[in-house]
Amino acid sequence: MEKNKLCRGVVVPMVTPFTENGSIDLPAAEKVTLYLLENDAFPFILGTTGESLSIPDNERLPFVKSILNAVQGKKMVYAGIGGLCVSDSVKAGRAYLDAGIGVLVAHLPSYYALTSDQMKVYFEYLADNIEGPIMIYNITATTHMSIPIEVVKHLSEHPHIIGIKDSERDQDRLGLLTAYCSSRENFSHLIGWGAKSMYGLSIGSDGLVPSTGNVVPGLFTRLYNATQNNDLTVAQDMQQVTDKIAEIYQKGKTLGESLAALKIMMQLKGLCDPHMLLPLTRLSSKEEIKIQKAVRLIPEFFDT
Repeated sequence: MEKNKLCRGVVVPMVTPFTENGSIDLPAAEKVTLYLLENDAFPFILGTTGESLSIPDNERLPFVKSILNAVQGKKMVYAGIGGLCVSDSVKAGRAYLDAGIGVLVAHLPSYYALTSDQMKVYFEYLADNIEGPIMIYNITATTHMSIPIEVVKHLSEHPHIIGIKDSERDQDRLGLLTAYCSSRENFSHLIGWGAKSMYGLSIGSDGLVPSTGNVVPGLFTRLYNATQNNDLTVAQDMQQVTDKIAEIYQKGKTLGESLAALKIMMQLKGLCDPHMLLPLTRLSSKEEIKIQKAVRLIPEFFDT
């Protein structure tokens, strides 16, 4: 079957750089964006890695426009619209599409536990009222809910719902979802489980969404291309080295702590400062030094 999938390749959930006073550091954000483009990756802004729910509403659209200005149409840009207020998500989605965003990404609201039927209604409401391409975002780590595969299948029939970014760490689910999405002509599967990037791509995932791509996007582009070319030796090498890099900022840390650690690593690349928005905070100076030392032991970190 000839497929016509809008979403594929390396989509990096971009860190949002901040200044010391808590505003978005737009020059640093543009620098990160250009770094991703240089390594053939698509920017995904206002996602979990970007601390999106902590960013004031009035800063989001100017941020979106700044990133689009940096991209200059060279790559499609993804933007998150997930939140607790559905009408605010619809308003943001319309504004982002008008500005030039290519795909909107929406996760479930995280306050109330939702039934399968409520999940369907939520995503269908977004799609019906925004009338632009929307990717479902399944992330149990923050929403504390898993979107059932049957719900995904139902939503995939909607003309404006064009794929799923799945960050749930369940290998059986991964196999079932990739098999389903592979059978669909225009519904993409993007894997958001970095350690299973090669595996997911090899069984039919259309692309990957690795937070580690903020610091080594080129390694993930090599992994993706090698998998597409069935060069599994290179793909395995890239998987192993990206796993080592990911372990430095993820192992033994909460999600918020891992994001703070990731910014330390980005500072070593000269991309941004390690400031965080409350309720997240910087790591201790002892932890920051520990991360810096660990990174310097991986030469591939500085080669891309």
